[in-house]
Amino acid sequence: MASTKSHVVCMPAPFQGHMNAMLKLAKVLHSKGFFITFVNSEFNHKRILKSRGPSALDGLPDFHFATIPDGLPPSDPDKNTQDIPSLCASIRRTCSTPFRKLLIALNNTCSGVPPVTWVVSDFITSFTLDATTEMAIPNVFFCPVSACAFMGFFYYKELMEKGISPLRSEEDRTNGYLDTIIDWIPGMTSKLRLKDLPSILWTTNKDDIVLNFLKDETQASLQATAILFNTFYELEGLVLDALSSMLPPVYDIGPLPLLSWNLPNGPLTSLGGVNVWREDPSCMKWLQEKEPGSVLYVNFGSLAVLTSSQFTEFAWGIANSGYEFLWVARSDLVEGETAILPKEFLLKTNGRSFITSWCSQEEVLSHAAIGGFLTHCGWNSILESICAGVPMICSPYFADQQTNCKYLCSDWGIGLEVNEEVRREEVEMLIREVMEGDKGKEMKRKVLEWKERAVKVAKPGGASWKNLERMIGEIIKKQID
Repeated sequence: MASTKSHVVCMPAPFQGHMNAMLKLAKVLHSKGFFITFVNSEFNHKRILKSRGPSALDGLPDFHFATIPDGLPPSDPDKNTQDIPSLCASIRRTCSTPFRKLLIALNNTCSGVPPVTWVVSDFITSFTLDATTEMAIPNVFFCPVSACAFMGFFYYKELMEKGISPLRSEEDRTNGYLDTIIDWIPGMTSKLRLKDLPSILWTTNKDDIVLNFLKDETQASLQATAILFNTFYELEGLVLDALSSMLPPVYDIGPLPLLSWNLPNGPLTSLGGVNVWREDPSCMKWLQEKEPGSVLYVNFGSLAVLTSSQFTEFAWGIANSGYEFLWVARSDLVEGETAILPKEFLLKTNGRSFITSWCSQEEVLSHAAIGGFLTHCGWNSILESICAGVPMICSPYFADQQTNCKYLCSDWGIGLEVNEEVRREEVEMLIREVMEGDKGKEMKRKVLEWKERAVKVAKPGGASWKNLERMIGEIIKKQID
């Protein structure tokens, strides 16, 4: 017999960071009494089973996993990521029909699950709108990137209409054009430069797939029932206020790492995660032996790719700093080749390094031994670092990461940026500064203040919990009306 619970279908974008954030939200909603169906792409479903084991997505009686195709040809099962432009074009073109079929199947009286009450869609999976509009199901968008980055994406349309993007030529990357001040976007810092907006703008091609995809997807948020942001008001209040005047009802419900930590222990712990990379738990044992604040954590996320030169410069900067470090170096981290550290590097860092292909980042950052984080500035990583009280060294790769970096370093005072042209001497200097310098001490003080604010809003009864409950109440009220 089907459960009598209200049923929420969660549709993340098929990218690792988006999936991780949506799963946290799904667990929080489950704790509120909702039946959950969490939808992965078939490609990612297979990758998760490969990394986490054949029973990883068995779910629970009231928390199911489902799949839809992403529309791309079958991929190499050993491949870790898909081509981003191809994937963006494909999900936009092909995913509406299979998602509609999934909702119809779930609503079938023989499905054994309750009818779908509402849908939570990643803000870049607007293909869900066709089915939810047709079936009169509320569709709440979830934004797993920062509010300031979302605002940058939302203004792609106007930036393109004004002729600011695309770039006129490749020379605009180096002739100072990217330093153009953009001071007219509501809620954004007045000293924002073009180079501080999400970097997809820097293309010279007006038909660039990802540029147009993000422009259209963020504009589609105007059709959502409501929009949830994985942030908190103290951190991004000005931008949230501006978005609230432009969009359907906006609710800041973050940081989700802390909300999910506040869930009661129970069956949800058996769900694990949706990582497509196999985690190495042995790094935690290594950290246990280290002094508080003594270890640098290095992780460029799941999508960033370094050039061979950048990889080499980062490696020697880390080695020459003299600090102990834990480095997550994916096999595909280096463009066009396998990420292999030279023998000389391994000899120089022997006894003070731990190098692995993936780990439980929240667990690592929360360990007392971690004193600094060299990061690509993905939003999940930033929130996890704030929640753990760890200052950052910032090397943004693409998309929202440039905007995140700007706010981290200039507005929130908890990061130092690596120059785009990576040099080992600078990397070494920044590591020393963050780990033991005066700026590092000030950053540590500030990040602990941000952590305290985050903890306050994420406690049961805090602002983020109240916002989530208010949103749920509004959805339920709309359905009754």
